[in-house]
Amino acid sequence: MSSREAQALANEAGVDLVEIVATANPPVVKIIDWGKYQYQQMKEASKAKKKAKTSELKQIRFGLKISDHDLGIKFRKVREFLDDGDRVKITIVFRGREMAHKEIGTALAKKVIEMASEYSIPDSQPQMAGRNLSFILRAKK
Repeated sequence: MSSREAQALANEAGVDLVEIVATANPPVVKIIDWGKYQYQQMKEASKAKKKAKTSELKQIRFGLKISDHDLGIKFRKVREFLDDGDRVKITIVFRGREMAHKEIGTALAKKVIEMASEYSIPDSQPQMAGRNLSFILRAKK
C-alpha cells in the first residue's frame, strides 16, 4: 500500500504510522499507538534486565597455615559462589616470616585448583602481589 494510503488510515484510526524496518525495500511500517508501543518496549527491557544475572567477583582469603578442616569449610563457600555463577578470587595471605616459604603457598594454591577442577577453571594463574598470592576461578559452563 502506498505511504499516503497508510497515513490516511492511521489518521482515521487516531494512531501513528511507525517505521519498523527502514532498510527493507519497500520500508516496513505499522499502524500503532506510539505511546503504547514505547511503554511495551520499556516493560520488555526491564524484564530482560531483571532476568540477566550479573557475575560478581567474590573474594576468599586463606592463611598459609590453614588446617584441612578449615580449608574444607571455606571451600564449600567457594563452591556455593561458583554454583551461583560468580567468579571467585582466592587470596593466600603471607604473614611475617612466611614470605620465606613461597613454595608452601604455591602448593596450597595448586591444591585448591585441583579440588575445584571438576566444576571450575582457573581464570588466571597464581601470582604474587606484595604479601598475597592470588588467582581467580570461574565455573565451567
